Amino acid sequence: MNLLTILLQVATDLAPLAKMAAGIGAGIAAIGAGIGIGQIGRAAVESIARQPEAAGDIRSNMIVAAALIEGVAFFSIVVCLLIVFL
Repeated sequence: MNLLTILLQVATDLAPLAKMAAGIGAGIAAIGAGIGIGQIGRAAVESIARQPEAAGDIRSNMIVAAALIEGVAFFSIVVCLLIVFL
């Protein structure tokens, strides 16, 4: 048996585990994004309570940070779904 045949056999044997790991990875990415956005929101509300005159700047920075976290989470979920379905 050559090396390519061995690698193909190992890849087909581990395919169910890779799909399960991809599902777990997508779940972890979603949970992490939820926690991150929750902390951003909490910190923004505390900051606005301390300095109400800076509410506009704090809110805009919060939205930018939340959008960046959402982008990373969507990217990781798409990668995990590609592993599952391809």
